Amino acid sequence: MISRRRTRQVRVGGLKVGGGAPVSIQSMTKTKTSDVARTIREINVLEEAGCEIVRVAVRDASDAESIKKIKHRIRIPLVADIHFHHRLALKAIENGADKIRINPGNISKPDELSRIVKAAKARRIPIRIGLNSGSLPREGRESTVHSSQSTRFVSYALRYIKTFEEMDFRDIIISLKASDVVSTVEAYRGLAKACDYPFHLGVTASGLSKGGTIKSAIGIGALLLDGIGDTIRVSLTSSSLEEVSAARHILSALGLRKFGPEIIACPTCGRCGVNLVDIVKEFEARVTPKDPAVKVAIMGCEVNGPGEARDARIGIAAGKGCGVIFRNGKILRKVREKDFVKELLKELRR
Repeated sequence: MISRRRTRQVRVGGLKVGGGAPVSIQSMTKTKTSDVARTIREINVLEEAGCEIVRVAVRDASDAESIKKIKHRIRIPLVADIHFHHRLALKAIENGADKIRINPGNISKPDELSRIVKAAKARRIPIRIGLNSGSLPREGRESTVHSSQSTRFVSYALRYIKTFEEMDFRDIIISLKASDVVSTVEAYRGLAKACDYPFHLGVTASGLSKGGTIKSAIGIGALLLDGIGDTIRVSLTSSSLEEVSAARHILSALGLRKFGPEIIACPTCGRCGVNLVDIVKEFEARVTPKDPAVKVAIMGCEVNGPGEARDARIGIAAGKGCGVIFRNGKILRKVREKDFVKELLKELRR
């Protein structure tokens, strides 16, 4: 079991973040926020896929005004992402955002922060202090050495956080994102020693689906294994649905959350006598988050059958055009290749 870092707890809408609450999954819409119909459609699809907090970009007054319309037609908490213009933060709060994200790299004037804090206090909503290494002032990012860069990153974050604490505001969530995995991990580890605020994890601008998922899994996974992290986003140059799927896989792999069955399957080799890749794909497509959260093994031969997959609740070990279904390591019956998925689903749902 992973021993998680102790933090204070904040509420984002009806969702608890930090303080021992489950690590939650976030994504961000790809639509123009003022295109209300498309934004609502994307959010509802994301919720169905397992997204628990959604962020929207607020670039102008029309986006900020649209928050009110969107809020009435979605169920998950809505976060307004604000850069440069503090008045957009005030308008987003007024229109019902459940949380706002502000960037210390472009909103840092004390009088502007004071107005934002006052409005957030009145509405009882949290603020995410979202630091990105690329948008920090020079003193926060100047360095070519990973560890030194991370130290400067943390130091700047602490100065910014102190501004909020001096205004008696502590409903804070913090993110410290860089596109570099090592800098990101070191920064979060450093800040974790210096405060007890919950953290939103991510590797920013991680890239296309394949490479970005790998970078994010390494960075987010390393921190979660340390017990650091309360909510996550996998930032991909791809569909927001892929972000949610990747986040779920990361949390499942670490045993922090369960989203239906965990599928384990062998990589196949010359011993495999069935089309295992298509079988695994079909099974994965047909299971749902409502199915039992148990291990299901789909193995290509007797070597990787009940022996190596003994810890799986149920599974199948293939021969040539056929295979055997097993439960808890005990063989139950022989089935034909064309019935593999049907029989596995039947056994799972028993």
